[in-house]
Amino acid sequence: MDRNVGGFDRLGRLVLAAILLVVGYRNRDRTRGTLAFIAGSDILATAIIQRCPVNAVLGIDTCGTGE
Repeated sequence: MDRNVGGFDRLGRLVLAAILLVVGYRNRDRTRGTLAFIAGSDILATAIIQRCPVNAVLGIDTCGTGE
């Protein structure tokens, strides 16, 4: 599988994932917190493995040619 997440996209995903994970953890007794934690986990996973299925379907590649 080819990578399609890199550069600022990856950095943005890491920051957003951290925010969502913290919000989810702080509100873990509410549905909103649980959903935030799940979304943060998914975004963190796509940043770590550098592969996003939505980007693949839309034909978006932010990895660049050098990576």
